[in-house]
Amino acid sequence: MTTKTDLAAVADVLRTHDRFLVTSHENPDGDALGSLLAMHLALVELGKDSVMVLVGETPLPAEYGFLGVAGAGLIRAIPGDQSSRVLVAVDCAQATRLTDERLLDAAVVINIDHHHDNTRFGAVNLVVADASSTAEVLADVFGELGLALTPAIAEALYTGLVTDTGRFQYSNTTSRALHLAAELVEARADPQRVFQAVYESMPFPKLKLLARALERTSLHVDGRVVIAYLVRDDFADVGALESYSEGIIDVLRAVEGVELAALIREQTRDDGPTRKASLRSSTERVDVSAIARKCDGGGHRQAAGFSSDLPLDEVIAFIVAEFTALPVFTA
Repeated sequence: MTTKTDLAAVADVLRTHDRFLVTSHENPDGDALGSLLAMHLALVELGKDSVMVLVGETPLPAEYGFLGVAGAGLIRAIPGDQSSRVLVAVDCAQATRLTDERLLDAAVVINIDHHHDNTRFGAVNLVVADASSTAEVLADVFGELGLALTPAIAEALYTGLVTDTGRFQYSNTTSRALHLAAELVEARADPQRVFQAVYESMPFPKLKLLARALERTSLHVDGRVVIAYLVRDDFADVGALESYSEGIIDVLRAVEGVELAALIREQTRDDGPTRKASLRSSTERVDVSAIARKCDGGGHRQAAGFSSDLPLDEVIAFIVAEFTALPVFTA
């Protein structure tokens, strides 16, 4: 639940300061980008000086291009005046997941999120673990501020809401989430536009990348765990961006009888961990964030991830061993 104290504290900082820097986590998904844009547009509506920043050159996922984040003023480097601005970090559970931890060198740091393992790295924290998405938390913030939702803000929030609830199919699809969806549509968010852009505009190389992953899919623990992997050359071979791997794991999770799905992908660049693993569970009984935290990762109970320099076979063995050690398996 959102506490009045936390909500009021965030609203107070947003009201009393004039210059802001809005950011989110590395490899942003729909909730991260939707929340980033919604927060920025809301600050502009309030007459504030706001700048969005995601440090680095990694391309944003193409399916979210319709939001127009880049055209709305996104910058890819830390601005020179950051220390005089308030940093608003949205949908980021740990400071280490920011695109650059130097962003924390700000006048004030506000942390708005819904991950249950958020480390509360801000001076002001609003972390609502039972919210469906960070977009839902921001809707409460905007309500506290008395801000009327523009169509652009509503559609950005709707994007975060629909993607983090898996098109309103995951267990975090609460009555509050569904009521909020209706409110956002009333504010002129366009569900069809969002659905077609995110789910029905797959680049052909992404389809080929999915085929590569499916070729390397294996079942473990009597069919309760499914694991697939991608190697670096796969992306170049089919002409795919690294972001095109987004969504493959949802296909894996749909396999009958699977309780844990994992996609392990080799990074296409050399300036970071060798591999990243995405974990999903099909039941609340399996807490994949507990597995991810063993490798300094994190996330939600049913959606988490971690990075590793271990060889592929050792990463697979680790996932299987940690799953079999979970209380749900041993009970």
